[in-house]
Amino acid sequence: MSELERVYTVPLGKAYAAQRWRRSEKAMMILRDFAKRHMKAEEVLVDTSVNELVWARGIKSPPRKIRVKMTKDSDGKVTISLLEAPGAEEEKKVEKEEKAEEKPEPKAEVKAEPETEAAVEEPEEEEAAEEAQPEEAEAEPEEEKAQ
Repeated sequence: MSELERVYTVPLGKAYAAQRWRRSEKAMMILRDFAKRHMKAEEVLVDTSVNELVWARGIKSPPRKIRVKMTKDSDGKVTISLLEAPGAEEEKKVEKEEKAEEKPEPKAEVKAEPETEAAVEEPEEEEAAEEAQPEEAEAEPEEEKAQ
């Protein structure tokens, strides 16, 4: 019971030569033919995750290439599955975003400090100016009453 596993990048660009409404179908045919040619098998089984990846963007725009793992059983059946789990791409994007967020933070803190100090000083000056104005306003009516 020897199993043969190989990893391939299957080019699906020729699917774009077909009519728009048949491109994903053509991409699946190209994938099956590729497996038959390279793994020398008569029967090919495509995993649902691969099928969903090809059809994810609809019938008109399948991916140009796809990275898959092909496994040949002792019976001569070839199973095509994704090399990476579907969530692995999302995890990579999240990691890149986290790294990008970490770098600007120290610069943002340095810039934020002077603005914060200026913002704190301005209200104090405004409050002092407001306090001085009402005292002057109160003093004028007292003078008028005295006359």
